[in-house]
Amino acid sequence: MQQLADVPLPDGRTLPRMSVIVTALNEERSIEQALRSLLAQQYPDFEVVVVNDRSTDATGAILDRMAMGEPRLRVVHNRELPAGWLGKNHAMQRGAQMATGEWLLFTDADVIFAPTALARAAGYTVRENLDHLAVAPEITAPGPLVGMFVSTFSIFFSVYARPWKVHDPRSRAHIGIGAFNLVRAEAYQRLGGHAPIRMRPDDDMKLGKLIKQAGLRQRFLVGREMVRVEWYPSLGEVARGLEKNSFAGMEYSVARLVAATFALLAFNLWPFVAVFATAGVTRIVYAATVLLILAVCGAGVREGGGKPWYALGFPFAASFFLYVIWRSTLKALRNDGIDWRGTHYPLAQLKANRV
Repeated sequence: MQQLADVPLPDGRTLPRMSVIVTALNEERSIEQALRSLLAQQYPDFEVVVVNDRSTDATGAILDRMAMGEPRLRVVHNRELPAGWLGKNHAMQRGAQMATGEWLLFTDADVIFAPTALARAAGYTVRENLDHLAVAPEITAPGPLVGMFVSTFSIFFSVYARPWKVHDPRSRAHIGIGAFNLVRAEAYQRLGGHAPIRMRPDDDMKLGKLIKQAGLRQRFLVGREMVRVEWYPSLGEVARGLEKNSFAGMEYSVARLVAATFALLAFNLWPFVAVFATAGVTRIVYAATVLLILAVCGAGVREGGGKPWYALGFPFAASFFLYVIWRSTLKALRNDGIDWRGTHYPLAQLKANRV
């Protein structure tokens, strides 16, 4: 898969106007650094539209201070959330309505961009005549345990999304990345914006699905050294952070979750057990399978800029991944919905928004 860092810098005169849309809810810790990396972009014509989505911390004050004397930065404060919308999705829709660019980049308030990231991405979309470009960020982990989980999670996500196939119009494979979803404004408006996925917690992937279903041109790049995000500081934070999306990724189907659990246990965890539980030729076959799993995981970690030895934690991380998904599912069923950033979203409304 191609790296954004390998895309040549284009002639700035050929680049379209871009609007970067950032949504923020209680992001006082990271918002200023992220915005400064955006405002430092080597890009001739762009704006940054930040939607402060009902923050209760110092996020709003930081944004207002940064916007003073900075014409490229526009700030809007959301005070209320309309019924039938997830907060982030409504904020992205509102930001897009304010945007004036030919291209819209949806990103998060904790993403750090290298100075040439936008120019390389925009140049690539122009050269390839695309409608949508998703870029996977380089994820920095605070320690080996989270690093091992990030490595394994990236492998599972790749198997799920098949990013190497998203460019093929004959394939149903699609992708969207919350840290970097670059969409042609005309295409976004034609799809109805975020309204068709207003109650989808997995809005990034579903936006990519809408784009692919419409027959529009989609590509995926790896953002190592270009786009960076620091992940959750602990495994406990990982579990809490992924509970919003995990059950949604299974389309709220317990049957699908059971099938996925069986497949993960059989093909990803059982080989590690079987090396010790079997003998003879069978043990040799399972040992070869384990080495292959670790080799694939190690290659994926290296591609993303991580430490290859993190692959050794694959069985632990895969087990924790199962725990995260089941925790998300059981909590959603018990609470009849998901609770995210201080707002409860009923399960019936979430299930009704099918894409």
